[in-house]
Amino acid sequence: MRSAVERLLWACIILDSGVCSISLPEISDLKFIEECVKEHNWARSSVSPPATDMLYMTWDEALAITAKAWAKRCIFDHNIYLKDAPRVHPTYSSVGENIWTAYPPSQFNTARAIKSWVDEVNNYSYQNNSCNHVCGHYTQVVWASTYKVGCAVQLCPDGIKYFANKKGVLFVCNYATAGNINRRRPYASQGGACSRCSGTCENKLCRSAERDSQKSYNWSPDWDTSDTSSSSSVSILIARPVALSFTFITAQQGADG
Repeated sequence: MRSAVERLLWACIILDSGVCSISLPEISDLKFIEECVKEHNWARSSVSPPATDMLYMTWDEALAITAKAWAKRCIFDHNIYLKDAPRVHPTYSSVGENIWTAYPPSQFNTARAIKSWVDEVNNYSYQNNSCNHVCGHYTQVVWASTYKVGCAVQLCPDGIKYFANKKGVLFVCNYATAGNINRRRPYASQGGACSRCSGTCENKLCRSAERDSQKSYNWSPDWDTSDTSSSSSVSILIARPVALSFTFITAQQGADG
């Protein structure tokens, strides 16, 4: 990895015809929360070689609030406030981010979006700690010391800036603490799975009651415009895909560290 918070954006562009209807989940949707956490932990427990120090990941409400606040802007770029941790989370000293976008909105599926990040493992060499293409999403997902996640999905009826002027959807996940620290591997692999856990081991992941506890936050970022004009919970008419292509876009945020 070339920077402390290097982030690579993945865009999935869908060409369309036909009609169907969808409703996108809010950050309080328990099924959405469960799926986000499940997909991340599945990827983390499946790393090869196995990790000795991979923490179990749980949901964080404040990270989801930040993800939603940024997603509402419908901009295909990273949150400009990530360098200033108190403006993106009331507690954690650093926050990471992955972004996925697509049109039409029918293409959003929580598992599919996260899988697109995890599939970047095919571009990553653990032995050499190097990428032959895009892999920054994957390394953030499996960063051993990252143990909190909060995600949000947003409908963008007027298009997504820097991506497309068609009705689309933006999916943002924020992570604490941030991964992708320069020149470090995402996890250690010396010894068996969980061999460096300080608590218990569950499905090759390290757990502790204190770390896994969830808090409620009476908090919102000071830059949140609270614009609800494009709420993600609205049912809409959208196009059924008939063709698929992919665009890879690279973005860099933050300083080396």
